[in-house]
Amino acid sequence: MAAPARRLCHIAFHVPPGLPLARDLQHLFGFQPLAVREADGWRQLALRSRNAVFLVNEGGGPGEPLYGLDPHHPVPGATNLCFDVADAGAAARELAALGCSVPVPPINVRDAQGTATYAVVSSPAGNLSLTLLERTGFCGPFLPGFRPVSSAPGPGWVSHVDHLTLACTPSSSPKLMRWFHDCLGFHHLPLSPGEDPELGLEVAAGSGRGGLRLTALQAPTNNLVPTLVLAESLLGVTEGQDQVEQFLARNGGPGLQHVGLYTPNIMEATEGVAGAGGQLLTPPEAYYQQPGKEKQILAAGHKPSLLARHGVLLDGDRGKFLLQVFTKSLFAEDTFFLELIQRQGATGFGQGNIRALWQSVQEQAARGQEA
Repeated sequence: MAAPARRLCHIAFHVPPGLPLARDLQHLFGFQPLAVREADGWRQLALRSRNAVFLVNEGGGPGEPLYGLDPHHPVPGATNLCFDVADAGAAARELAALGCSVPVPPINVRDAQGTATYAVVSSPAGNLSLTLLERTGFCGPFLPGFRPVSSAPGPGWVSHVDHLTLACTPSSSPKLMRWFHDCLGFHHLPLSPGEDPELGLEVAAGSGRGGLRLTALQAPTNNLVPTLVLAESLLGVTEGQDQVEQFLARNGGPGLQHVGLYTPNIMEATEGVAGAGGQLLTPPEAYYQQPGKEKQILAAGHKPSLLARHGVLLDGDRGKFLLQVFTKSLFAEDTFFLELIQRQGATGFGQGNIRALWQSVQEQAARGQEA
């Protein structure tokens, strides 16, 4: 591995001027402003909820935004992942030697609170770029070049980033898996016993209607890097596009489809998001009427009526459960969305929940076509 990732520093969005993403992250999801930079045609605002940090790059200038890359992409979205590495300069050189494109070579940024060095590498996942960041000795709240922003404490619904899901073209997951392994040290994380890394986990939607193939990747142990999930569509007869095909079409190619945000209390977080005006996906009506579902929810210590009211999905067994709820897209293009996730001992992603999400997106798309 050329540049083992030690920690996810932040996830960066690129949006046009006036798009209310920063406001929505604050007002709907409880993120609080952390630091800001306004220069060279860019307004860059970092927002945080505990250990989860988003950087919203708004506008566009003649140069690149600090710590990132202007994707020159017509669709807004999450276009950059920033990882902490031991030596950004050495990492950039090694990745370049492997044939990676390094559009932003190592740059040193200094202010009164310390120094950081970073480089930006293009990834094979569409418009997604990766920032390799070294900030040993920096003592500020975010990064050099940004000024702190005072804000009241947030609700703390989100504690950290649980996983990152990339929407991929069919049959591209093995190639992407090898790239993330060779370049950043990620390795295959089986989602089912005996899983073939080349095939991943296939979750069929049923009745020949296609489904999803998921391949999970994990960074070296003892670090703070979220699981990376590669998602691609299974061939089948579908009515319209599934969520991966829809993303690829509307985003103009592969990219970061959604971010799973960990919450220690999904009911509190969901009530807070919905109460603030956040839009959540509605699961299929039959989801909560499945045989054994009520017993499963009760075994996990929850009330079926409350989960159904807020659209929270639950899967698991043997005392290990997974709870998830998904937002509608944050953008008019209907691409990127967020997920709230709580784990009660479970480490996977719940095949039943994946099927329910697949069907929810299909039903949401059908409602949009009828409107």
